[in-house]
Amino acid sequence: MPLGLGLGKILLRLATAIIALPLLFFAASLFGAMIKGESAALPAGTGVTIGLIRGPIHYDFLLPLTDDLRDAYGFAQDQGVPVFNPAAEWLLVGWGARRFYTSAGSLSDITAAPLIAAVTGDDAVMRLDVTGDLQDIDGIDYLPLSQAQYGALLQAIDASFQHDQTGAAIAIEAPGLGATDAFYAATGRFHIFNTCNVWVGQVLRAAGLPFGAWTPTPQAVALSLYWHHPQR
Repeated sequence: MPLGLGLGKILLRLATAIIALPLLFFAASLFGAMIKGESAALPAGTGVTIGLIRGPIHYDFLLPLTDDLRDAYGFAQDQGVPVFNPAAEWLLVGWGARRFYTSAGSLSDITAAPLIAAVTGDDAVMRLDVTGDLQDIDGIDYLPLSQAQYGALLQAIDASFQHDQTGAAIAIEAPGLGATDAFYAATGRFHIFNTCNVWVGQVLRAAGLPFGAWTPTPQAVALSLYWHHPQR
């Protein structure tokens, strides 16, 4: 076989693999979204309503800022998160790749190196922020929880923080994505198969909510919400 022809076949196969692998990953994520993962056995109810807000690449939790939650997350006030501001109605909580989140002040500034680290493996961080009235904001799915489910959800979120010897969350000095957010060291390790969206599913299942077994993409989370919570 001529050398040029053999090289051409190799390049064609390489190009096919480059195109096929992302498609296979995306297809697998949708399949994983429809398969119900194992959830905690907790009574359902409507005592508390939480939100899931969709961004360009992932979902964050929205937790109602009650007095108890303000007290529980009062530590974030020292890092500039105004949890005690009366205008703040929701606490935004997310989990993500450390270098991706903390390497720049906005998503538009993210360079290739943090992206590569996020795909291949990176330390994880928790991100906290607050927001006000969201009544007219699109891209939010609301889910009702019983008090038992909500308590389990808060426990799962708290377990995602790394804590020092005193039990305090470990703050990370880094520019936020906005003016009122802050980062904290998190448990676990971020990579392409264990993303922020996978974490969302894990927390929901720990709270006893039906959800997809593997949801690495925002599309997978959206499908899982549609598939397992059609009445939301």
